[in-house]
Amino acid sequence: MDLEQFDHPSWFTAAGTLVSYTVILVAMFILLFVVPYLVFLAI
Repeated sequence: MDLEQFDHPSWFTAAGTLVSYTVILVAMFILLFVVPYLVFLAI
């Protein structure tokens, strides 16, 4: 497999977008579901 075809900047942009959306979704999941669960668990 020729990996040189993935050297175009658009691939880095697509990968960066995917990673950033994943990070944002995980952060929102933690803030909206995990933190309230832990707060109500401690009460």
